[in-house]
Amino acid sequence: MKRDQDDTAAAEDDDFGPFGRALFEDPSTRALGRVGVVDVGSNSVRMVVFDGAARSPAYFYNEKILCGLGKGLGDTGLLNPEGKDRALAALKRFSLLAEGMGAAPLTVVATAATREAKDGPAFTAQVLEETGLRLHVIDGDEEARLSAQGVLLGWPDAKGIVCDIGGNSMEFARIGDGKVGKRLSVQLGPFRLQQVQGGEEKRRALIHRVLTTAQQKMKTEGERFYLVGGSWRVIARLDMERRNYPLTVLHEYRMPAKSALDTLDWLQGADLNMLRGRTGTSVERMELVPLACEVLREVIRVFKPSELDISSYGIREGLLYEQMPQQLRARDPLIEAARAAEQTSARLPGSGKALYNFLMPLFKDRSKERLRLIKAACLLHDTTWRAHPDYRADVCFDNATRANLGGLDHPGRVFLGLALLHRYKNNRSGTRLEPLFRLLSEDEMQEAEVLGKAMRFGAMFAAGDPASAGALTWKPKKRLLDLQLTPLGAGLFGEVARARFSSLTQALRAKGRVLQPGDDAEA
Repeated sequence: MKRDQDDTAAAEDDDFGPFGRALFEDPSTRALGRVGVVDVGSNSVRMVVFDGAARSPAYFYNEKILCGLGKGLGDTGLLNPEGKDRALAALKRFSLLAEGMGAAPLTVVATAATREAKDGPAFTAQVLEETGLRLHVIDGDEEARLSAQGVLLGWPDAKGIVCDIGGNSMEFARIGDGKVGKRLSVQLGPFRLQQVQGGEEKRRALIHRVLTTAQQKMKTEGERFYLVGGSWRVIARLDMERRNYPLTVLHEYRMPAKSALDTLDWLQGADLNMLRGRTGTSVERMELVPLACEVLREVIRVFKPSELDISSYGIREGLLYEQMPQQLRARDPLIEAARAAEQTSARLPGSGKALYNFLMPLFKDRSKERLRLIKAACLLHDTTWRAHPDYRADVCFDNATRANLGGLDHPGRVFLGLALLHRYKNNRSGTRLEPLFRLLSEDEMQEAEVLGKAMRFGAMFAAGDPASAGALTWKPKKRLLDLQLTPLGAGLFGEVARARFSSLTQALRAKGRVLQPGDDAEA
C-alpha cells in the first residue's frame, strides 16, 4: 500500500509538467532551497542555479555553452550534429554539477530547435538515456510566456511588449499588471535567416513581411518593448560603446528608438572584430549580430516602440517565477534583495528598518519610487563593514551600481550607490566614480548626499535603534532641523555624532538645533 501511495504521488508530480510542485510553499525551502534550471536553446545551452527562494534571484551558479544546436536547421530539418554532441556533453556536466550543488533534479526546457527538428524526439530520448535529464520541449506560446514571466520577475511593473530573440525563433508577449497576455512566436532567429536564399534584399523583405503580420496580430504600436536574448544584449552593449555610456550593466538599460537606429547605422561601417574585443563578446555571438541588427531595424520601423529596454532576465528566470506563490511574486525584488543582503552581511540585522524610521521626517513627502530607494539604502547601509575603511565608500557604490538587482533602473542604481558612498564619505569629488554621476540631475545628487549623510549620522548616533537616542523634526520652510535628545541620547551625542549632525545640516543647506531632554522645541 505504501508503495502504491508513493507511485500515486509521483504520478501527481508528473502531472505538473516541467515544473513539478511549487518549491516555495515551505518556509524552510524558501530559506535553503537551490533551484536549478537549464535552457536548451537554438544557440546556447545554459544552466542557472538560483540560491534560495528569494523574490530577487540570487545566482549561485551560471554557465553557458554556445552549442549552435539549431544552426542549419532551416536547410536540413535536423539538429546540427556538432551542436548535438556539444549540447549532450554540456548536459552531462550540468547534471553532475547539480548533484554536487544540491540543486538536483534540474528543470530542463528545450525551445525552437529541438521542437522543430525532425530528430528532436530522438535527441530528447538520448539526453534522458545518457544523462537522466528529462527535456521538456515547449512550444512557441509557452516559450513566450516563460520569457515574459522572467521580465516580470525583475520588472514587476513592466507594461508593454516582450520581444525575445533566439537562434531560430522570436517570441512576442504582452505584459501588464503583473500578468502575461497575448503571445506569438515567429521564425526570425539569426540561424533561420542564414538559410534565406536571394541575399540581403530577399531577407529584409521576409523580415518585413513576418513582422508586419506579427504587428497586426499583437495589435501594438508605440509601446515600450522589453528585449530579451543574447543578440539584443550585444547590440545594447554596442550602443553603450558608441554613446560612451558610463554604466555597462545591461539589465534595465534603456534605448530610445532613435539611439538604437543610430547604433545600427554605426555598426554597418564598424570593425566588428575590434568591437568584439572591446566589449568582451564571443566570436559565435558576434557572427549573429548583423542579422539581429536587420531584425531590430525592422522591429523599430514596424512596431514604432516608444523605448527599447533590455532585460537580462528571460526564460530561466521565468522558470523560477513559475515556482513562486503569488504572495512571493507580489514582493518588491529590490527590497527583498536588500533585506537578504542585510540578513547575511550586516553587523546588526534589522537595524536598517530602524534607521529608515528614524530618518523618515526628512523624506516624508517623497514619491513611492524614491521611498523604496531610501528603504533599500537603509537596509544596505551596513553590509560592507568588512571592507577596508579606505575603500568602503567605493565598495558600497560598486555593490549598488553593479549588483544583479531587479526593479532598479540605471539612475536608481547611481542614486542608491551615491547615497551609500556618502554613508562613509563626506566628499564625492575626485573619485573614479564621477563619470557615473551624469546619470543624475543636480537635485538628485543633492538628495543622495542628504540621504547618505543622514544614514552616516543615524548609524553612529546609537547602536541598533537611533530612535532610542532621539528624534528628528524637519521644518523645510524654516530650513531648520531639530534633534530632540532622550536621556540616553544626551550621553551618546559626543564629538563624532555632533560632527556628523553638522555635516547633515550643511547638506540640507539648513540650520541644526540640538534639544536636550526637557527642552521646548517651540521656545
